[in-house]
Amino acid sequence: MSEQSQPNKRRYSGPRIRLSAVIICAYLLFILVPIYWLAIMSLKSNAEILGDFTLWPDAITFDNYKTILTDPAWYMGYVNSFIYVSLNTVISLTVALPAAYAFSRYRFMGDSHLFFWLLTNRMAPPAVFALPFFQLYSSVELFDTHIAVALAHCLFNVPLAVWILEGFMRGVPREIDETAFIDGYGFGRFFTRIFIPMIAPGIGVAAFFCFMFSWVELLLSRTLTSVDAKPITAIMTRTVSASGLDWGVLAAAGVLTIIPGAIVIYFVRSYIAKGLALGRV
Repeated sequence: MSEQSQPNKRRYSGPRIRLSAVIICAYLLFILVPIYWLAIMSLKSNAEILGDFTLWPDAITFDNYKTILTDPAWYMGYVNSFIYVSLNTVISLTVALPAAYAFSRYRFMGDSHLFFWLLTNRMAPPAVFALPFFQLYSSVELFDTHIAVALAHCLFNVPLAVWILEGFMRGVPREIDETAFIDGYGFGRFFTRIFIPMIAPGIGVAAFFCFMFSWVELLLSRTLTSVDAKPITAIMTRTVSASGLDWGVLAAAGVLTIIPGAIVIYFVRSYIAKGLALGRV
């Protein structure tokens, strides 16, 4: 009986493997086609983009990238984005680390309700807070500054960082805290020298998500800036000229916008896998 069932299993395992491979390849193709199309558009002129359908540029040109890298109106958008994204990541982690430690180690009145309230800030769309932030920052003369956008993005990045870090901290035994205090460590020394290195993967995961959500956010960054701190996402929405929409430059800007995220993913890919294993990502 078992000898007859074994050939049957081998008989049907082949098609199942081939079917799964086809599905995976089709899925990857579906994901990569827009990126490929964006890349080849960035190597074409506007006339070729608006002309006949081609899978590869007839005449490769790097003028679109040259425009972005030499025009301050373009490359300063990347500089502004890097500034406020970096500020937001540092501020979010600085605030989230002690908050996550408190949630993971102590029990106090309303702790679960406060934790849920933090997550509701992440669930709310940015459009809800655009007008209050605009009026507030205009009144205190923070409008069109990098710190304004960085602080605004803390509204949804701090709760996310607290949620991720709390899961990593909960996995650290409490006995380590007690042993360190018995050995004479103060809280600050214990937290910076012992505890933070133990949750370094969690900090990497939280930093990654803070960076990505702040990098791709458009509404608040566009509402709170005008000239001096305008990010690249806002500049990309204003590429209409007298001759029409500059498709090539817009595509090149899109390619350059994807690169920072890909670099960050490369360096924290192992930390993200660990975050998935802990159920916090």
